[in-house]
Amino acid sequence: WQIGPSEAEVRIDVNKKDAGDCALLVPARAMAPIIGITLNRSTDKYGQVILSVTQAYVDAVVQAGGVPTLIPAPLGKGGWEAVYPRLDGILFSGGGDIAVDHFGGQDHAQVSGVEPLRDTLELTLLKAAASDGKPFLGICRGCQLLNVGLGGTLYTHIADQLPGALDHAFPSNMRTFLAHSVSIEGDTGLGGILAEPVLQVNSHHHQGLDAIAAGLRVVARAPDGLVEAIEIPEHRFGVAVQWHPEWLTDQPPMRRLFGRFVQAAAKS
Repeated sequence: WQIGPSEAEVRIDVNKKDAGDCALLVPARAMAPIIGITLNRSTDKYGQVILSVTQAYVDAVVQAGGVPTLIPAPLGKGGWEAVYPRLDGILFSGGGDIAVDHFGGQDHAQVSGVEPLRDTLELTLLKAAASDGKPFLGICRGCQLLNVGLGGTLYTHIADQLPGALDHAFPSNMRTFLAHSVSIEGDTGLGGILAEPVLQVNSHHHQGLDAIAAGLRVVARAPDGLVEAIEIPEHRFGVAVQWHPEWLTDQPPMRRLFGRFVQAAAKS
């Protein structure tokens, strides 16, 4: 209220026997705010569970002045209660689809990457942060998470459910490709940060926001009308965008987004 993208990933192998209870490393408290980043869950070709996040998220937080720490799922009994108070802000990262059970959605053959453990943890953290004012930034899946967490719904496959929809599901090797424009509502918190009426953004999602939860304000839309950004009015920093700003930090508005997020976290 900076940043050189990298193809590298930060990973935790939860199958390592020597990992013990150290899957989550929380740095010692310092002047810089601690920003928790949620992790994606996947399985490699050997059937091992991998927790990961692209390094672009980490770089964005570091270069904006924050101290990133990774939040795996599950955290174990009492884990989120122990971790949450130590975080100054939370970045809800992208990843697989949210289970349709959480929003009464229409099941679809293209729904994939559902991880119940991740859904449960992130919805718990999201609702706590939305309630008590802890700064958070949702990106892609994180934007959908905010809407679902507060009672909204999703298109489970945009191409089949939104008439006249643009192609929003570009492949992951096109992270910096500017797929379409988004129109920004200027008289909003996020609009004031971005300070541009129109932005060119990337697009890597096949699901999107449908019915917007009560208590959320729409900040941006794509040319096909799909909602691309939302916020909680009067929240210290409760913002979520459907695009991936961590890959577009050559744009000053994206750098301002991360900078203001970290600044808000520093004051929490």
